[in-house]
Amino acid sequence: MKTSIKSKKIWNITYPIILGSIAQNIITITDTAFLGHVSETALGAVAIAGLMYVVFTMLAWGFSIGIQIVIARKYGERNYNKIGTIFEHGLGFVLLLALFLFISLRLNNNFLLAYLVKSDDICMASADYLNIRSFGIFFACINYLFRGFYIGITKTKVISITTLVMAIVNISLDYILIFGKFGIPAMGIAGAAIASMTAEVCASIFFIFYTKVKVPLNKYHLFYFEKFKPALLKSLINISIPTMIQSFLSLGCWLIFFVFVENLGERPLASSNIIRSIYMLVGLPVWAYGAAANTLTSQLIGANKAHEVMPMLWKVVKLSFSNVFIFTLIVMIAPLQAISIYIDNHELALYSLNSLYVVSGTSLIFSFSITFFQAISGTGNTMKALLLESIALILYTIYAWFLAIYLKLDVHIVWTAEYFYATVLGIISYIYMKKANWAAKSK
Repeated sequence: MKTSIKSKKIWNITYPIILGSIAQNIITITDTAFLGHVSETALGAVAIAGLMYVVFTMLAWGFSIGIQIVIARKYGERNYNKIGTIFEHGLGFVLLLALFLFISLRLNNNFLLAYLVKSDDICMASADYLNIRSFGIFFACINYLFRGFYIGITKTKVISITTLVMAIVNISLDYILIFGKFGIPAMGIAGAAIASMTAEVCASIFFIFYTKVKVPLNKYHLFYFEKFKPALLKSLINISIPTMIQSFLSLGCWLIFFVFVENLGERPLASSNIIRSIYMLVGLPVWAYGAAANTLTSQLIGANKAHEVMPMLWKVVKLSFSNVFIFTLIVMIAPLQAISIYIDNHELALYSLNSLYVVSGTSLIFSFSITFFQAISGTGNTMKALLLESIALILYTIYAWFLAIYLKLDVHIVWTAEYFYATVLGIISYIYMKKANWAAKSK
């Protein structure tokens, strides 16, 4: 069985997401790199606080994936004039969701940090970061929604431009505010929070102006703000709730992983934050190709070409694997140099090497796992995707707890949990796409 989806089309959807993700990860890299020159406490704190912030915003990310699925389906059906109404109903919902998330984070972050973090210094530094960064939630939610819109209509170049804007703003302000330049006092981790929040604001402004100028608003009936349709919002929420819960649980379990690591000490936590940044950078093609697989699955179903989904997925896997292999090879050629970008502490750099060696190959497995897993959501069966990932996450958390808390093994051994998770998720996702009658259920 062949697919009408050419490799060029997959690449045209994916490469702007990769470029955008590189820019997005530059934000994480610069926060980590600059704070790595401040102290190990600041480095550990931004790992915990940054993950906690992302966990809270994951509900909006999950909703944007639901919007992306529905928009891609309408695009495949050529019902373009429905897309704007879908986006606008989604916008109203995410703004209310952002208000709820902001209040929840402001009221609970001190309690959660005190409960999760053993080190008082890391706890206090994390609280300082979150008290400022929490104001960015509104803009992060808006940015996620625009991202879902543009991936849904397969016009992804703007994502790379927007995240480049974010990166430039964040890097500039990180340098000025963390270290205190141009007469501004050094603010340390608080400066990193202000820089990241400002970058999110600039991204939202850019998305809005770009859409108004470049997108054919009449074609999509975008920004018409037609009469509110409760039934439409209900259907959007119904398809998005599983992806919202799934995204929250996925990042929540990764936060728990870092809490387990923090119990091993401040140095393992600081080291793991460095490894996380490199790991995320190496894995960028995985998530970009996963987003493409999600959208193309939905579009093929909308165009009555469900029989092309599986061959399309294998094509995506091959492209993803080849791209990840290149990223992995670059890091493995000069691992110490990659770590040294973040810190000038040679002892900590050497300490981190084993963990980097352990996780280096994980993204190669994820190139298969994430492609097939994202396709499940692309079929519209988001509840099934939630169930399958929940199984994988429960097993992952138990595995990490056993190594870190029960056995108290070295941190590089704990990082093998990523291999375990990637393998379990890949097996159950492939079995579902191969054996389940998802084509009939997606109609």
